[in-house]
Amino acid sequence: MNFSDVVQAVKGGKPKSLAVAVAQDLEVLEAVTRANKEGLTNPVLVGDEKEIIAVAQAGKLDIKGMTIVHEPDNIKAVKTAVHLVHDGKADVLMKGLVGTADFMRGVLNKEWGLSTGKPISFIAIIDAARVGRFLFITDPAIVPYPDLAAKIDLINNVVPVARAMGIDKPKVACLAAVEVVNPKMQATLDAAALAKMSDRGQFKNCIIDGPFALDNALSVESAKHKKITSPVAGLADILLAPNIETGNSLYKSAKYIGGCPLACITVGAKAPLIITSRADDADAKFYSIASALYISGGK
Repeated sequence: MNFSDVVQAVKGGKPKSLAVAVAQDLEVLEAVTRANKEGLTNPVLVGDEKEIIAVAQAGKLDIKGMTIVHEPDNIKAVKTAVHLVHDGKADVLMKGLVGTADFMRGVLNKEWGLSTGKPISFIAIIDAARVGRFLFITDPAIVPYPDLAAKIDLINNVVPVARAMGIDKPKVACLAAVEVVNPKMQATLDAAALAKMSDRGQFKNCIIDGPFALDNALSVESAKHKKITSPVAGLADILLAPNIETGNSLYKSAKYIGGCPLACITVGAKAPLIITSRADDADAKFYSIASALYISGGK
């Protein structure tokens, strides 16, 4: 499966309503317009109406027929978009030209937000043609320095996503700088604990092992050369990053160095969240929309 397959699958379903917070961004509008044109979504654009129209005109984008909710204040625009989802008037929430911190404050508002009380985490989906499969990276954007308990939550959030994307029993590689347990390196200790928990059946529908350096998580040849015997070695579907720096650098290098198509989704809230970087291009934002719809059952 690749992103083209995901888009085609979502096309067969009923378009869902997509609320975009602070929509006056060219790449966001390009992605949303494409998603609307291909029958994936019915967008609701929340933000400064004049700016939204001006950006669309500058980009030669046709947004006729899309609902625009005028709210020039960014914080209030986030609140309005979140309310649309909270009240059942929209199915998916997308971040536009607003900082992630401001966006998440709206999502996590105790009165009208979208929190379920469960951990929320960010997942990058990489269409890694060279390894021949999707790769899922967590967490490159929201959870900065996960301890063992947080890593358990990250795994429990990402496994259903990988399964929804066609991987029945995903293989999870716990990344570290080395592939051996070192008492002075916490990432290796956490990886060993997670691997043992997996052996004992404490996780469902996945296989977890580690620690792995990146090469022996993705390359069978590298794993063989280092004499690593594991059902995950060289075949990882999910890369559990030890910290936000590793995860963020890994997913951005996949795009800017490897040229891989990617999508970003955030899970754990009452509805799918699309939180892409403001620097992500329109393709990444479009694939994020399609992936969020696909995972949420819009297929």
